[in-house]
Amino acid sequence: MFLCFRNNTLYHSGERFFKHFSDFAEKYGITDMYSGGFYPFPDKETFWAWWSRHIYFNRYIKAPNPVYDDLINLVKDKNYFVLTTNVDHQFQLAGFDKERLFYTQGDYGLFQCSVPCHNKTYDNYDTVVSMIEQQEDIKVPTELIPRCPVCGKPMTMNLRSDDKFVEDEGWHKAAERYSSFIAENKDKSIVYLELGVGGNTPVIIKYPFWQLTAQNKNAS
Repeated sequence: MFLCFRNNTLYHSGERFFKHFSDFAEKYGITDMYSGGFYPFPDKETFWAWWSRHIYFNRYIKAPNPVYDDLINLVKDKNYFVLTTNVDHQFQLAGFDKERLFYTQGDYGLFQCSVPCHNKTYDNYDTVVSMIEQQEDIKVPTELIPRCPVCGKPMTMNLRSDDKFVEDEGWHKAAERYSSFIAENKDKSIVYLELGVGGNTPVIIKYPFWQLTAQNKNAS
């Protein structure tokens, strides 16, 4: 048995950043994609000019390194499951079975109501591409700013940052598949592979791995 989990950050600085965000760097002094995600932009038009690019290049474009390809080659013929706090969809872009993935912290490719008034998410590819194609002077047209189809409030990314995160039907189905995998394999010969998790949110991956390994003499 093989259980593969990963928490990875794409190249968020350097040449790749300046290739796609040089105008933001010049105007706002932003030096990398990660810190840019927290910048207090002056209006929604600028906010979505940033985030449309951030989403597109980190979610819809395959990662510029071989790590995910290397991982899928290691596990493709094994019984595996991936739990990740990444929101960039890179596992699926590399060919991992989507039925064996649980993106517990959300997905850059989904919008949700910012309130939220209902527990549903929406694919954002067409909107993101339109924002990129039509933005000028680091602003998107006002009419492209996404609004909730139910209540009319602004939409936001489906990212777990506070208690407004929407756990939609797909999220719950993935959580159930993950729980089933753990239950079915908890006493078998299994590897819990933790990559790049760090200490930010240890209760999601790190501590459960320690506990599961300690409870099973056949686990590594």
